[in-house]
Amino acid sequence: MDTSEAGRDRKQHRDGRTSFEKFVEATYALVSRAPFFVAMLAVVVAWLVSYPLFSTAKAWQVVIHTVASVVTLLLLTLLENASRRAEEAAQEKLNVLAEATAALMDSVGREDPDLQEATRRLRDAVGLEQRH
Repeated sequence: MDTSEAGRDRKQHRDGRTSFEKFVEATYALVSRAPFFVAMLAVVVAWLVSYPLFSTAKAWQVVIHTVASVVTLLLLTLLENASRRAEEAAQEKLNVLAEATAALMDSVGREDPDLQEATRRLRDAVGLEQRH
């Protein structure tokens, strides 16, 4: 699997997202809405009424356990990926805001020692480097 930067760029679309990222976003949008819940409820109801189709109760139970396990594993993986990317995006926005605030405080507070100290604490707290 090509994990180099050049290989990654080839897999990205014009908006900078990979096919997998687009798939995760579409899936997240689908499963976080009421129709998906209704569909899952319909699957459970279909399973409940399918009891006469199975020769044993154990086989009937194995079907729902297997389907539920597979669906749960896939959804957990996709939703964790979506959550991680949302967290990274929020962190990037916070970093930009902190950087802009520190730059503004630098420009305004050149003569004010209290503001310079507050700027230093802000930079230390969020890990911003001094830029000149």
